[in-house]
Amino acid sequence: MANALDFSNTEIAFAGKTDQELKETLRLFKLMKNPNLVKLGSGLAMLMVRLKLPLMDPLIKATVFRQFCGGTNLLDCQTTIDRLYKNKTFSVLDYGAEAKDSEKDFDHTLNEILKTVQFAAANASVPVVSLKISSLARNAFLEKWQGKNPLDASEEAELAKIRKRLNRILHLASDMGVGVFIDAEESWVQDAMDTLVEELMEAYNKKKVVAYNTYQMYRTDRLEVLKKAFEKAQNRNYYLGAKLVRGAYMEKERKRAADRAYPSPIHATKEETDEAFNQAIRFCIEHYNRISSCNASHNMDSCQLMAKLITDKLIPRNHSHLNFCQLLGMSDNITFNLAYHGFNVAKYVPYGPIVEVVPFLIRRAEENTSITGEVGRELALIREEVARRGMK
Repeated sequence: MANALDFSNTEIAFAGKTDQELKETLRLFKLMKNPNLVKLGSGLAMLMVRLKLPLMDPLIKATVFRQFCGGTNLLDCQTTIDRLYKNKTFSVLDYGAEAKDSEKDFDHTLNEILKTVQFAAANASVPVVSLKISSLARNAFLEKWQGKNPLDASEEAELAKIRKRLNRILHLASDMGVGVFIDAEESWVQDAMDTLVEELMEAYNKKKVVAYNTYQMYRTDRLEVLKKAFEKAQNRNYYLGAKLVRGAYMEKERKRAADRAYPSPIHATKEETDEAFNQAIRFCIEHYNRISSCNASHNMDSCQLMAKLITDKLIPRNHSHLNFCQLLGMSDNITFNLAYHGFNVAKYVPYGPIVEVVPFLIRRAEENTSITGEVGRELALIREEVARRGMK
């Protein structure tokens, strides 16, 4: 059956799309193949956010939002969730807030995430929700704390509030049987976030995995960080939750390193990143009894590798500690072929008001026009399915 897993099978990949939906997807990816158009659209979208102008809302909602987001609120997501589950695919719900600064914003995000956990608990098809710590804490504070700078009394109180928010979410998630992916962010705040997430894992992952940290394998140090996190979990008797990604802030990281004259934390080549990612997969599967991992990748070779390791080691394909995940609207050839062959796979389903999800949507558009060639691959597969269906 392992040989039957074929990521080029477009009939399975697009079985859930009508002819009309396939045509709309084809049109969108043709537009996204133009880097100048993407750059212009991204700039206008960010200007709209800064000036609080909803002028582009209808255009965004009819194009990239519809492709990559589940809806503007939780109830809007139900149709997407049900449709995915019909195709043997789970959903990971993600409220799209990030980079917040005020207590009012933090409270609003906290309440929204708590509602997301409750919504997930009512859906067998939503085993996990996702959050960004930057939606619950100031980046400026996290950067100062990471720099080992002494905190004054007000900052100690701020740290206590951050921990309280995170614990409220994890406590509810643990009680309701829902997992929580905690996203990775920029390197200058990531160590602080790692500290917080490891505290959560030690508190909530004693009997099963509730909290997952995210490891960006385009960073030169992350493989070692993953191994040390596992060693710590073993020593303190809790399960490690590990979501593996390549990373989403490469240009930002390299620019900051160059501007501030410190070595870039990012691997010099794509090949080095791929090798680190695949080594992390091997490590997690080698220790799958104590690590619950998620291969959150759009890389076909990395997904094929994990599927082969699971099959060769005779591990049940639906083992709860071995998971795959791709973003909604991308790499359907990977997601639905994995699901068809019995592996645990989910789509990452962001939702929220358009103004909240614009930064996420811009990253998706930009990475699809990057040197990875994602948009070219997507276009080729869509065109192949259009031809297979005999559409004009």
